[in-house]
Amino acid sequence: MPLVLASASPRRRELLGWLGVPFVVDAADVDERPQTSESAEELVRRLASAKASAGAARHRAAWVLAADTVVEIDGDILGKPVDRADAAAMLARLAGRVHRVVTGFVLAAPGGALRAAERVVSRVQFRPLTAAAIAAYVETDEPLDKAGAYAAQGRGSALIARIDGSFSNVIGLPLLEVERALTEVGLLVP
Repeated sequence: MPLVLASASPRRRELLGWLGVPFVVDAADVDERPQTSESAEELVRRLASAKASAGAARHRAAWVLAADTVVEIDGDILGKPVDRADAAAMLARLAGRVHRVVTGFVLAAPGGALRAAERVVSRVQFRPLTAAAIAAYVETDEPLDKAGAYAAQGRGSALIARIDGSFSNVIGLPLLEVERALTEVGLLVP
């Protein structure tokens, strides 16, 4: 049966491609704003579920994989920056500190039944950053469509001192857990 990736993220598309499972992309459009007092874990689970449901409604005979990733620091959720100033403020807040990257993913079976729902947390330590280093990175425009305003797989890797947990999770899709879920339902052969 076909697999649909219900995400517009080019990073998720690339990561899923690394697993070698054939899939098509059909991004689900959902409101990604956090609800009042919603934790990072609750938010990513809700958004991944909403994206999977939307994908399953459009592709009744397919498996649907959906995910959402956020950055959390001090209990605050950092999504994608709205502009360069917002990106610079996010990076200044993360500089020299540890934050969490939380990804939730959902795998829905043909017909929409839930087969897997997980959330994965990685801890990321940023190195101290000067205002000039932040400004130079923001000028690359790389941070503008990334949760937390950085790309661990790109130039943003120079901002990171250490990652505890899944590196692919920090990029946007925890491959170990997704591979296990796809294998358990027969979409990947070990």
